[in-house]
Amino acid sequence: MAEQHNILVILGHPTAESLCAGMARAYAEGARHAGAQVRFLDLGQLAFNPLFQGYGATQPLEPDLLTAQADITWAHHLVWVYPIWWGAMPALLKGFIDRTFLPGYAFKYRKGSSLWDKLLAGRSAELLVTMDSPPWYFRWVTRMPGHHQMKKAILEFCGIRPVRVRSFGPVRTASTERLALWVEKARQLGLRQGARAATGKPCLAPATSSPSSPSQ
Repeated sequence: MAEQHNILVILGHPTAESLCAGMARAYAEGARHAGAQVRFLDLGQLAFNPLFQGYGATQPLEPDLLTAQADITWAHHLVWVYPIWWGAMPALLKGFIDRTFLPGYAFKYRKGSSLWDKLLAGRSAELLVTMDSPPWYFRWVTRMPGHHQMKKAILEFCGIRPVRVRSFGPVRTASTERLALWVEKARQLGLRQGARAATGKPCLAPATSSPSSPSQ
């Protein structure tokens, strides 16, 4: 029997009743229904200081952050669900990454070299990102700063790949029916990835299209 792959769903929206929260829960439910091992991390419920003091400061990790690091280490596939605010992720999610993706855990610079070791390699990721802007506007006009930040500058920098980005919007003008369709879409994505994880297959095949595509 193939080794089962573990899925960690991370909710990066601070509000438990948000669209992102509904999508994150639906994804987790779908993946569990398909037989995958799933853990759920709600950043809004964690007790930690999101204000990073810098690498030179003494800032011990709170117990919730130590548990979060253990969950990330456990996972083979990371699902991040969060909104785009002012072109990028919420401060809560950025603070979580600042505090947990530390040297020696997520990456390690090589002495005397401009290269680094990617300590989270061997994991894939999927981003479910909501926005008030139409995805085409975010892609062609603002040039997707938040997508590039998360995919390129954070996850791939630490060795997590492939990273697939899925954009949902515009939320502000979406009907109740459309919002429900997005939640169901998240559930179906969870079912599909959960089925792959339950059989030990890679959670994501390498993406052949650009992560900027609104259809991803």
